[in-house]
Amino acid sequence: MRIKEALLFDLDNTLMDRDQTFRSFSTQFVKDALGHLSEEEAQQVIEDIIVRDADGYRDKNGFFAELSEVLPWQTPLSAAEIRAYYDKNYAGYGAAMRHAAEILQYSREKGYILGLLTNGYKDLQDGKIDLLGLRGYFKAIVISGEVGIRKPDPAIYKLALERLGTSAEQTLFIGDHPVNDIWGAGKSGMDTVWLKRNHPWDDGLDVQPWRTINELDELKGII
Repeated sequence: MRIKEALLFDLDNTLMDRDQTFRSFSTQFVKDALGHLSEEEAQQVIEDIIVRDADGYRDKNGFFAELSEVLPWQTPLSAAEIRAYYDKNYAGYGAAMRHAAEILQYSREKGYILGLLTNGYKDLQDGKIDLLGLRGYFKAIVISGEVGIRKPDPAIYKLALERLGTSAEQTLFIGDHPVNDIWGAGKSGMDTVWLKRNHPWDDGLDVQPWRTINELDELKGII
């Protein structure tokens, strides 16, 4: 691997444990909106919501419209009302990935320039970043909803590198999504580390990760 000066991280299911975050949010939502259900029924609904969410890759408006139609309401909520509940409460359930703060501190002490590149709405992603206390680690934070470009568009990686002040060859990207993180960053010239989470590798991709890890603290043996 070429010598690196910077590390560029994904957020959801890389530094933030989105699985735990969404489960906690869904549990409270069902308690608040579907309190008439038995404990067993409520748990079934929570699991159904998690499946329908598709790890956050559903269009949110379509997702909320679907929930409005299919959940076993006693007092129905519209898609707009579900959206308002989500926007108000979701970020507050943010949970850090195991070893996230530890590896960021380690990387900073090793002298790396750190950046964060995430898809999502600006207010929501900012809320997660601040709740988890991550902002101070990064020289640059690029959020797709703020800049109007989404991973894996090459332009968003270029923008992140410009804000970091490093080249693709000098930067290592760490993320969980095979396409949005590993393929996109790799096609932009960066070496990559794939954090295995929920998404299986697509053997049709023409870019491979430089390294694959199961936990963030494995980066200590790499960087």
